[in-house]
Amino acid sequence: MTSRADDESDEHSLEPPSKSARKRAALAAQRLGERLIGFKDAELDALGLPERLVEAIREARRIRSRGAGARQRQLIGKLMREIDLGAVQDALAARDAEVALASQRFHRVESWRDRLIGEPAAALDELVRTHPHINRTQWEQAVAAARAERAPGGGAGAASRTLFQLLRELLARD
Repeated sequence: MTSRADDESDEHSLEPPSKSARKRAALAAQRLGERLIGFKDAELDALGLPERLVEAIREARRIRSRGAGARQRQLIGKLMREIDLGAVQDALAARDAEVALASQRFHRVESWRDRLIGEPAAALDELVRTHPHINRTQWEQAVAAARAERAPGGGAGAASRTLFQLLRELLARD
């Protein structure tokens, strides 16, 4: 025998979500769809999204009018509510992690370049110690050229970019 309180709690669990909850879910789906606008075509295709949604996202990239863009984003949100958002959220999380890792690598290379230019002897010794296979003479020349650029009346920055590229290639192997 069930009590009246049990019947009432069952009724509440069967009620549809409130209007506010539906609106929050719709806005969350729209925001997720808006982030997809920044994806490259290959990334979009890899998600296996419905063709109508992919076309709406591609169309949103082309729209320049503010009002038309807002309507297009609403359409994307509506189409997003019809799919499983879990896979899209996982893809966005993976992409965010990839961007963070690329940023971290960039800052590491930048830091090494600044150290090599600011304190060349100590930084180059450490670089050779951690990467014994490098040609020290080549690196000394690259560092000297980058340092000369930084001096007043130096060049346009080509040597500093070259040093950055050398470091990026070297550190990519780590």
